[in-house]
Amino acid sequence: MPENSRPAHVIGIDLGGTKVAGAVVRRDGAIVHRQVESLDGRTGTDVGRLIAGMVRALAREAGPQRCEAVGVCVPGISWSESGRVWAPNIPGWEDYPLRDELLGLFEDRRPVVSVDSDRACSVLGELWKGAARGCSHAVFLAVGTGIGAGIVVDGKVVRGANDIAGATGWMALERPFREEYVSCGCFEYQASGAGLARVARDYLRERRDYRGELRRLDPDAITAREVFAAYDRHDPLAEDVLRNAISFWGMAAANFVSLFNPEVVIFGGGVFGPAVRLLPDIAAEARRWGQPLSMRSVRFVASSLGSDAALYGAARLALQSLPQHDTPNRPTP
Repeated sequence: MPENSRPAHVIGIDLGGTKVAGAVVRRDGAIVHRQVESLDGRTGTDVGRLIAGMVRALAREAGPQRCEAVGVCVPGISWSESGRVWAPNIPGWEDYPLRDELLGLFEDRRPVVSVDSDRACSVLGELWKGAARGCSHAVFLAVGTGIGAGIVVDGKVVRGANDIAGATGWMALERPFREEYVSCGCFEYQASGAGLARVARDYLRERRDYRGELRRLDPDAITAREVFAAYDRHDPLAEDVLRNAISFWGMAAANFVSLFNPEVVIFGGGVFGPAVRLLPDIAAEARRWGQPLSMRSVRFVASSLGSDAALYGAARLALQSLPQHDTPNRPTP
């Protein structure tokens, strides 16, 4: 197809728990305009209106007749048939009609609107422009407030029967079962960003003789940030919290390697960040548990796109929705 007959730009939207980021992106992956807005406590339809306003603004930046597709990632589940989404951190988004709302912005020449989970978009972004370029088998382990995984097998994103695949926070990694796991799952309870703070509070209750740095804080105010800061100063309780997390991250990575035989496992999300320095220890732990032949060939790496991984993935999702997009060997959404 002639170059000038193809759409010049797409729009990528990355909705998080506290903000929404959007960009106008060229076919080659270059971001030509970027916009970020805080959610500021918005819920329900107000979040939808914020996204809609951003799409309008970005479409104006792209120019008339130059944007034919929009890709949106959400922090939760997107049902591919209906375009409705579930985002547990956004009140009122238990079954929100996001795709229809965005399509309603355009009276004519409606763009293609695609919606997917942040974990699926993150692995798409890394395949396109990040640490998994050239791979057909990859796992993106996103560790932030919660935990999710984007999984690509034979170049295709694994979504499952009901678009819920990758809900990795519910991975069962220890026994016996505890009632605390009901709301978020074993893995997320122990080793998400919120989990690091939970485990620190658990240890504080158990270790009455501990008098270190974390004891001087209000337990309810402890976050992963304080745990990492105390770890940097060799606080023994913080060291135990992160030793526990390394064990869980390593076991989870080993399970992914044994199940899917990926070329690369990418660690991303807000915790990796400060936890990148722990990757050698995580890889060593994974090798204790994983299938040994698969372990010889897999790479454990940090995201090379950082907080932009899902944004690039949303743009990639938009590109893949277009019939003109004919890049060979592309991952299939």
